[in-house]
Amino acid sequence: MRALGIDPVHDTRRTFDGLLDAMSRPGTVQTVPAPADHGVIATLVDHEVTVATDDGTVRDALSGQGRLDPAAPAEADIVHVREHTKVDVRECKRGTLVEPSDGATVVYRVERLFEGETDATTVVLSGPGVDGTAVLSVSLPESTLSALSAAQSDYPRGIDAVFAAEDRLAAIPRSVTMEVV
Repeated sequence: MRALGIDPVHDTRRTFDGLLDAMSRPGTVQTVPAPADHGVIATLVDHEVTVATDDGTVRDALSGQGRLDPAAPAEADIVHVREHTKVDVRECKRGTLVEPSDGATVVYRVERLFEGETDATTVVLSGPGVDGTAVLSVSLPESTLSALSAAQSDYPRGIDAVFAAEDRLAAIPRSVTMEVV
């Protein structure tokens, strides 16, 4: 995925490792090759995955490799969202009770992402992989994170969320309870 600034072997492997760590330890911020959102897309998308993105660079790179199977956000397996994009995650696929893994993974490109409380919107996480609670600050509007919380309120159904900023990423899997504070 050199068209995305990602080495298709080394960077995707490092991104996969970071993504796995972030999913297994929700609320922790992992360092990965930049740009992190492009690395996540390059790592997760293959010819069997549908994608919704408004990023022309991502669309062109995936299309050039025969990996783009475009879909509307409500139908896509992977939804790539830039900070300013208006995608209501409550309308994304949330899987079923029989196949909760059919829920979408939403990859948010954000400007700021920190463990702990900052001036950005803060969420408190609890559940599997979290020792007590974890605090994550993300530069997204409170309404966007509240919508994500609502989309994840019907476990085991839900949305897996990945937040990517420059060379950092964090994840909130559908199994985690999140409270926007």
